[in-house]
Amino acid sequence: MMARQAVVVNVYDMASINQYSSSLGIGIYHSGVHVYDTEFGYGGHPFSLSGIFEIEPKDVESLGEDNFKFKESVVIGYTDFSRDDITEIIEEMGKEYKGDKYHLLHRNCNHFTEALVKYLCGKSIPSWINRLAYISTCVPFLERCLPKELLIPVALEESIREQVANESAEHEVIKNKL
Repeated sequence: MMARQAVVVNVYDMASINQYSSSLGIGIYHSGVHVYDTEFGYGGHPFSLSGIFEIEPKDVESLGEDNFKFKESVVIGYTDFSRDDITEIIEEMGKEYKGDKYHLLHRNCNHFTEALVKYLCGKSIPSWINRLAYISTCVPFLERCLPKELLIPVALEESIREQVANESAEHEVIKNKL
């Protein structure tokens, strides 16, 4: 029997200016893919580890409630992949979407969301979600005007700490055996 599970994109405002600019079809947004009972997102960090993280759907607190405000959910389509299939897909995508490869305009959370949605149901996310990144790459001086700091969701920071701690523990075990 097929799974037939909804693929939903949750969109979050990342700047207070969005209340004025979104009516023009431009804004600074974070997005994640909600499938089954998990939302998958992507963010940057300085390590060559996966930048993909999981949160409860619409959990603004895990993203960092000072920087993110839930905007809306968009049902994109349906997938027949099982929960286990999706776990494998996410692990595979983590090899490509590493934290140190994040770029605000060329490889951001919305690029990840687009790739995962396309894989799961063969459809694209609404263009307005990543429009500012696209426009900024077309107009070089705009790229220099955007803030360069990475906004790292709290859930991703916790995931990184866990991965680094696990690697440290593994190295310690190996060192003790030598």
